Amino acid sequence: MVQEQLFAETMEETSLVYLMKNYANYNFWANLTLVNWLKKHPEQLLEQEVLSSFKSVKLTFVHILQSQEYWYSILTKTEFESREYGSLTDIFDSLLKQSENLAVYITAISEDRFNQKTEIQSPWFTSDFQNFEYMLHVFNHSTYHRGQIVTICHNLGITGAPMTDYNFYNVTAK
Repeated sequence: MVQEQLFAETMEETSLVYLMKNYANYNFWANLTLVNWLKKHPEQLLEQEVLSSFKSVKLTFVHILQSQEYWYSILTKTEFESREYGSLTDIFDSLLKQSENLAVYITAISEDRFNQKTEIQSPWFTSDFQNFEYMLHVFNHSTYHRGQIVTICHNLGITGAPMTDYNFYNVTAK
């Protein structure tokens, strides 16, 4: 995992840089943990509609993936391309690959890049924040929706969700 890179380079970094790199690795770990838990359940159950902001576990994962891809394109200054997603397995694999790519990118950039401002003009908003604020947003956003997935699962009778709390990650998982 990317964690080895993170901890080899922390001696000379500011707290902010360390936090963002650690959060990037946490985001990857939390997505991996949740996906591994859900792979044990029938795909048709994870596609079943419930009352929620996204109508199924699958659609919530698609939203997390699309959002991470969007913010990755902002941070890397690459073109965002909206695309269709296939099976739940494909979505899981794409999310994990994207989460790893995000962690690798964030772990490798310089402190100056964290502090640089990036202007965004989108159909939804306009902003000119420092990059670390966008990074924190994408991690918070994914965490929010992972919580929704657990709630959707409870409504479907799926229990026993793994702990994906940031403090749990810091204390026992990294």
